[in-house]
Amino acid sequence: MSQNRKILVTGHAGFIGSHLTRKLLNLGFIVAGVDNYNDYYDPKIKQANVDTFRRRPNFQEFRLDILERLKLEACLKAVKPAIIIHLAARAGVRPSLKNPQLYHQVNVIGTKNLLKLAKTFEVNQFIFASSSSVYGNQTKVPFNENDVLDKPASPYAETKLAGEKLCRESGLPTTVLRFFTVYGPGGRPDMAPYLFTKAISAGRPIVRYGNGTSKRDYTYIDDIVSGIIAAIGKAWPFEIINLGNNHPVSLSDFI
Repeated sequence: MSQNRKILVTGHAGFIGSHLTRKLLNLGFIVAGVDNYNDYYDPKIKQANVDTFRRRPNFQEFRLDILERLKLEACLKAVKPAIIIHLAARAGVRPSLKNPQLYHQVNVIGTKNLLKLAKTFEVNQFIFASSSSVYGNQTKVPFNENDVLDKPASPYAETKLAGEKLCRESGLPTTVLRFFTVYGPGGRPDMAPYLFTKAISAGRPIVRYGNGTSKRDYTYIDDIVSGIIAAIGKAWPFEIINLGNNHPVSLSDFI
């Protein structure tokens, strides 16, 4: 198989990462996964995600933290990927309020490490997972990729904006994908769809924040994966793409 079929996926054991990795393997790509199985939620969930493709012959796993620059360098030297899809990050708006320094370390410094190494090893394309959180509390809709974003509403959003800036300044052909609230099988246990479903199944009342009027573009995981795959090979100098549903749903209607 040709060299340009080699893809490095960071955060491959997570919700989006595991769905993406499985699809890439099915399409015949050679995939190397990087994940540190952190404690943001039960690592056993990630283990179960990866168990569905761990033994595939075109898959290789590297357990390391993107802050471990030397280990990350050894990984890229061994893999020699044509494309990097960078999903690894500390996720969640609320947790970022409690530990902004950790979010900066992982989401900004970790991304900087990866970008520098991607340039050193002459990676053809860098795909960066950003978030709709970067739009903050702005009321102008629909959100546009060219909107001026100077008021992030959380440390998490700040780190994603910083990551986008690093990508822009790297000189690498980079595609930034801003994900909008992703849901589906194997979803993160801290996300509303999972929490609401769990409460309903247990016969417990649903805990919600706010008055229920807030709206989100809930986007199914298969659509996110399709969008990421569609971006592969599009070696634009720098491009930002909103990747999500275009029908906002209020929290009350969602429940």
